[in-house]
Amino acid sequence: MADPIKEEEDHKGHDVIPTADILEDAPVAVLSEGSLDPVYEAKARVLNKAIQDIGMGRYQWQLFIVIGFGWASDNLWPIATSLIFTPVKNEFHPTRAPYLTLAQNIGLLFGAVFWGFGCDIFGRKWAFNLTIGVTAVFGLIAAGSPNFAAIAVFAALWSIGVGGNLPVDSAIFLEFLPGSHQYLLTILSIDWALAQVVATLIAWPLLGDFTCQETATVCTKSMNMGWRYFMLCMGGIAMIMFFLRFFCFTIFESPKFLMGKGRDAEAVRIVHEVARRNGKASTLSLEDLKVFNVGGTQHTEASAALQRKLEKIDLSHVRPLFATKKLALSTSLITSVWGFIGLGFPLYNAFLPYIQATRGADFGDGSTYITYRNSLIIAVLGVPGCLLGGLLVEVPRLGRKGALSISTVLTGAFLFASTTAVTSNALLGWNCAYNFMSNIMYAVLYAYTPEIFPTKDRGTGNAITASANRIFGIMAPIIAMFANLNTAAPVYVSGALFIAAGLIVIMLPFESRGKASL
Repeated sequence: MADPIKEEEDHKGHDVIPTADILEDAPVAVLSEGSLDPVYEAKARVLNKAIQDIGMGRYQWQLFIVIGFGWASDNLWPIATSLIFTPVKNEFHPTRAPYLTLAQNIGLLFGAVFWGFGCDIFGRKWAFNLTIGVTAVFGLIAAGSPNFAAIAVFAALWSIGVGGNLPVDSAIFLEFLPGSHQYLLTILSIDWALAQVVATLIAWPLLGDFTCQETATVCTKSMNMGWRYFMLCMGGIAMIMFFLRFFCFTIFESPKFLMGKGRDAEAVRIVHEVARRNGKASTLSLEDLKVFNVGGTQHTEASAALQRKLEKIDLSHVRPLFATKKLALSTSLITSVWGFIGLGFPLYNAFLPYIQATRGADFGDGSTYITYRNSLIIAVLGVPGCLLGGLLVEVPRLGRKGALSISTVLTGAFLFASTTAVTSNALLGWNCAYNFMSNIMYAVLYAYTPEIFPTKDRGTGNAITASANRIFGIMAPIIAMFANLNTAAPVYVSGALFIAAGLIVIMLPFESRGKASL
């Protein structure tokens, strides 16, 4: 019977891409053979080959731009919270100011769980559009907060949107990328680094000139409007991102997600649409997904069989991530890495003021100019770090695991070194090295993690790792509230956590360099 999808496709004026022997020519997969349901695995390889043949074109490059908004948002908003922390504390005089950070981290955790697990159930498309929209709305409303409780609640609410960005965006971008271009997931982190630069540049005049200083005995709303202006700017940026995503770009549902739900016809249609937008035409047909050989056995009615199997796990995509010993080891270790980093990063930031004060490195004369100048220098150095990460992941014998392990260990080493600073310039130097290396680490981590999860459970896998990161992140402000701030011990613990995470990476069983994700 003729394939209606192929009949509808107009091949005139396009390069036609053959799909004969598609399984034999499919890119090598990240996950070892036998890790997944054989029907799903074979069909994923068919789609991988179809996407690879289409190549990196107009649609993927447009997606690269709008997906970058999610990366930027993931860094922009936690930085925004840290930047407004002092002026909010000066205006509202809360009993425990770290509750603001705690509220943010709780929101990030809820967002990671809700959007991450949810996108494996109701799809990537709606989550992709709504995450930044939620952030923008509550970020703008937060500018009018009348008291500390209000700003803490709004921080939690905007963070629910922020928490879903990376779990959802990394999944959908990876699922449209040809295997030959998966390194772009690492390059995306340049948006993460640029967000820090943008936040610092906007905060410099607004928070530097229009907020109360620590020494002020009286701090009224009219004297402290800078942080409110800053929130309007952050919310405005998020709203522009949402507008561009929702109104100026058409996001398609992931073909492999649809295939995993047994909706093969829709998956094929979207592959054809992506090819059309790239000025090409794929000969992928519905029959390519319905009939193929797996392990020497002819499989027909694959969609129905796979759908019946998946119906049993629609509400629980966790089990497949532990289906084999290798998958279980991989999921457990990468979750541990995210957890260790989730505690180490905010723990260092929470105790950094002590290091600055006791090591004579309080940013020189304590002026606003010196403070923001140094912050900007540190932020700018994150940009080349992300670009270098994109190069390192493609180096033979180093790959994702090598780049991630080395950069994580060196991040911890530079944290240890920062405790030796006795001048402002020395601390600035160590913080520059730390930020440069940590941006390499995050760039690789954000790319490698979704690559080692199968598509049908990728959102869940991303949610598990992000949740571990957020749960441990919640512990940092709690430690800051009740621990002794007049000690460098937590900074040493932070450095040790990064080094331990880097060593754990070596034990991960899958290397994804040069391989296509399933």
